[in-house]
Amino acid sequence: MHALYTVVIVVLAVLLSPWFAYQAIRYRKHIGSLAQRMGYLPVSFNLDGDQSIWIHAVSVGEALTARALVTDLKSRYPGLRIFLSTTTLTGQQVARTRLPDVDAVFFFPIDWPPFVRRTLRLVRPRLFIMMETEIWPNLLRACRRRGVKTMLVNGRISSRSYPRYRFARPFFRRVLADVDRFCMQSEESARRIIDIGADPARVTVTGSLKFDSLETPAAVAAGRGAGRVLRYFRLPASRLVFMAASTVKGEEDAVLAAYAAVRRAHPTALLVLAPRKPERFGDADALARAEGLRVVRRTELAVDAEPRADVVILDTIGELAHLFQVATVVFVGGSLVDHGGHNILEPAVHGKPIVFGPHMQNFAEIAAAFLREQAAVQVHDGGALVTTVVRLMGDPVERARLGAAARALVEANRGAKPRTLDAIAAVLPVAGRGSVVRMFPV
Repeated sequence: MHALYTVVIVVLAVLLSPWFAYQAIRYRKHIGSLAQRMGYLPVSFNLDGDQSIWIHAVSVGEALTARALVTDLKSRYPGLRIFLSTTTLTGQQVARTRLPDVDAVFFFPIDWPPFVRRTLRLVRPRLFIMMETEIWPNLLRACRRRGVKTMLVNGRISSRSYPRYRFARPFFRRVLADVDRFCMQSEESARRIIDIGADPARVTVTGSLKFDSLETPAAVAAGRGAGRVLRYFRLPASRLVFMAASTVKGEEDAVLAAYAAVRRAHPTALLVLAPRKPERFGDADALARAEGLRVVRRTELAVDAEPRADVVILDTIGELAHLFQVATVVFVGGSLVDHGGHNILEPAVHGKPIVFGPHMQNFAEIAAAFLREQAAVQVHDGGALVTTVVRLMGDPVERARLGAAARALVEANRGAKPRTLDAIAAVLPVAGRGSVVRMFPV
């Protein structure tokens, strides 16, 4: 089965090579990361050959979630280095700027045996931690053969991916046998991963680390990054700000329609538009200009001044979380079209009223909790987005109620971190608390 999977990986790589070439030429993507994805890390990466804990976080959200664990792992395992890999460039950039306790960041290798073996030789992990739903058969098999412990942390199996996993259950049963511990976000995700082949004795429900990974508003406000970005948004208290966060293709038209309706009642209102992917900054800019709006990009703003524009395109990485402080109402994208939704917790911790669309499959449990506690508003289409945003912009009492409920829900759900750290200690005993894991030659 693993051999067939490896053949499929090679075939897909060949078939998708024109697309990757286009992305490299058009957006300059993948060019600088190809060597690392093949297992060729810089000579300086682990010069002394130190053993490590390797955390893999696909993109921005997973990297920020890993933040909940990194400092404690560094303290509990002082003899091990902490390395973090990402799949996406944006995840890489955020990890480098927002996770200072990580010793080094690199791109995750393509799951092909020679690349995997080369990476393991350089990273030398005692423990490999996968964040959320990252299951790579060849890497897990190589870890087992080398005595490297493996864990799925903050695990979830979405309703969208669950049928696909079940379809390949005979294969995944073998793959999941190579994982030492599954720390799942919810009872439902635990049930699903057991159904697709995980040993129930290895499955633990720890809750969602996303809540624990959030910095408090005071910590965010005191951070150097927050102070820097807020210097570009010296806004008077009377100026309302509609923020559209992590939008994807097909959502900006509805956002701009909502903003146009807001401006009729509040002419000085500002729209901060933050596309999810950097390659869409230009598209969002063009759409806003086509509406006759004054548009400026965040990188063009003057420091210590109020933005003299109708729309600011947030064309930077890692600043969105800080900017929620200035928002009056937040729409979280990836949800109005069928994209699975994005994380609503960062605006929630700042006590902001949150609006999202009908497609929140990737955050189903969290979205359901917010709706159950009346801590967010869900809209079903672009027209409803317009009416909801206009209503909230004109109702400070309702905004305050929603924001307070959102912040309270975040605080009430913290606590997954100690449970996850206990599970990690059971797999990789802390010095003085159990036996030391023996490393086999690579």
